[in-house]
Amino acid sequence: MKHRRLIFIIFIAVAILQLFVPLKIILKYNDVLKNGKVYKFKTAPIDPNDPFRGKYISLSFDDAVSTYLSNKEWNGNEKIFVLLDEDNRGFAKIKNISTIEPKYTSLYVKAQVYGLMKNKIIRITYPFNKFFISETKAKSTERIYREAIRKSNKKPAYALVAIKNGNGVIKDIIINGKPIKKYNR
Repeated sequence: MKHRRLIFIIFIAVAILQLFVPLKIILKYNDVLKNGKVYKFKTAPIDPNDPFRGKYISLSFDDAVSTYLSNKEWNGNEKIFVLLDEDNRGFAKIKNISTIEPKYTSLYVKAQVYGLMKNKIIRITYPFNKFFISETKAKSTERIYREAIRKSNKKPAYALVAIKNGNGVIKDIIINGKPIKKYNR
């Protein structure tokens, strides 16, 4: 009888743990969305497909946001911490890069060195590079974006990304000043 009771207690503990881990992840990202500082990242989206997670807009960030001139020699695929600031138009720009997590600010994001260019310029890849959308809305979103590009010399899209304590969560994609959700109603 004691053996069965022990197995039951272990079963309950494992079940609680399995619920706790996803709940903790959800709460962390909701905290970033709710309390993080929102930055505008210039983008150039395309519309690929992930067989397991569905349709998404793949976000490629503008060079002004994703390249950085550094005095340090970097290795490809190195983990970094990107401290952010805003330019005069309100778009995100890189203030500084470090291999050590900042303790004095929460306005940084964990990223990775994507590639090395000449003159000590590095390309950065951010962890928030996919914005998942409904299967039924993916085609129309892609069409709207392509039409917006044809009518403008600039990239008329940007991502609103909440940043807090190294985490970044995409709040919305803006195309020609309108949230992507308004295009798909």
